[in-house]
Amino acid sequence: MSASRKRVAVIGGGVIGGGWAGRFLLNGWDVAVFDPAPEAERRIGTVLDRARASLPALYDRPLPAEGTLTFCSSIAEAVEGADWVQESVSERLELKHKVYVEIAAHLPEGGFIASSTSGFKASDLAAKGAPVVVVHPFNPVYLLPLVEISGEPALRQKAIPVVTSIGMHPLEMKTEIDAFIGNRFQESVWREALWMLKDGIATTAEIDDAIRMGFGLRWAQMGLFETYRIAGGEAGMESYIEQFGPTLQWPWSKLTDVPELDAALIKAIGDQSDAQSGHMTIAELETLRDDNLVAILRGLRRTGSGAGGVITRHEAHLQTGGEIDGLPITLRRVVPVTWTDYNGHMNEAAYLELGTWATDGLMHLVGADEAYIASGKSYFTVDTRIRYLDEVHRDEPLTVTTQVLDGSGKKMKLFHRVLKQDGGLCATLETLLLHTDLTTRRACAPEAHVAEVLEKLAADHAGRPAEGAGGAVGDRG
Repeated sequence: MSASRKRVAVIGGGVIGGGWAGRFLLNGWDVAVFDPAPEAERRIGTVLDRARASLPALYDRPLPAEGTLTFCSSIAEAVEGADWVQESVSERLELKHKVYVEIAAHLPEGGFIASSTSGFKASDLAAKGAPVVVVHPFNPVYLLPLVEISGEPALRQKAIPVVTSIGMHPLEMKTEIDAFIGNRFQESVWREALWMLKDGIATTAEIDDAIRMGFGLRWAQMGLFETYRIAGGEAGMESYIEQFGPTLQWPWSKLTDVPELDAALIKAIGDQSDAQSGHMTIAELETLRDDNLVAILRGLRRTGSGAGGVITRHEAHLQTGGEIDGLPITLRRVVPVTWTDYNGHMNEAAYLELGTWATDGLMHLVGADEAYIASGKSYFTVDTRIRYLDEVHRDEPLTVTTQVLDGSGKKMKLFHRVLKQDGGLCATLETLLLHTDLTTRRACAPEAHVAEVLEKLAADHAGRPAEGAGGAVGDRG
């Protein structure tokens, strides 16, 4: 990688290429796109709008400053000076080989091509001599963390730290197979679904309900084997296999057979799908998908389960801290859809949650962090007053600064200012906390190192105005 800001060349700007552009751009990379299609810029702009509305909402820290997006008139222009080349052209092997010849002519020393292919083996892609490694994502690329990596070991090792650095989960495949792991599972489920449709057993809506209302929710957090381990009860996986293993010999499915996609089956699928989802446009469905994914992924990040753990690990490397007007920044957040209500703006409970995390930020600053809490001491909130001064909508970046009004003895009295991107004040939160012994659940004096930092902040912040602090409900002053 170059010492300056990193640059990625995205060759092919369809759904997947646009998703890669969003993932890299919002993680601070400069992105150069080549796609000769007349509508490429508009299509990618639409994908980027969705990425900006969703990816930052997964995090409790701000993503890096957005990189610069450039549309190029040739592959050579896009690849020039690139630290990473992501190929996302159509799934035609002859087309990919043709594109690779042109890319390879402009790769820097030691450079390689990362292919988004959903099925071709890296050895097939590299058959004409180009250095290619499979880096296969899942749609939407800007939200879903999984990326399957296959190919030469040296190229796999170069690819893994890059995708990890942009918040993805690399699944390294040491054995090459067509379609990799994820698509093989999806194809198996798809094949069985087609048989159920063809045989008149279930409709498209019924099949989707079976997935999204049942095992799909379990798979999101535990996958297949952990789910079945639990199904075996206290005896675990061996018990499950003993109980249900024999069913593999029963003729439950048709996974070894493929239904013919004749005109009648295609029409049935189309008609049922229209009946199921035709009341919504594709754009509306994509928004619904992204909003649901943000809510699910934010739920998983609370426990670090599944994809939630990828987000928290990536977030640990994102920048925190800073000051505004001499006050510490204790939180930066983009308003997620889960914080909005039927009026389309941030609801009251979300302000309280925002203040909670800002208080946590101040606690970290004074040394009352996870290790301190694990030692048996913490601060408990006893009173909070919130003033709502301006509407806040989804996707808005918010910054919270914190003024210490009182840091004496057992008390920690804070005044949070919630600022919009233009610096305007949209809310304030005044909160009083008492230092508590977690063993006795009684108030006590903080440890000396915490008390010292807190008292210093209170002294530094003394004499500053705190508009609205100490007022009564309804007092806007």
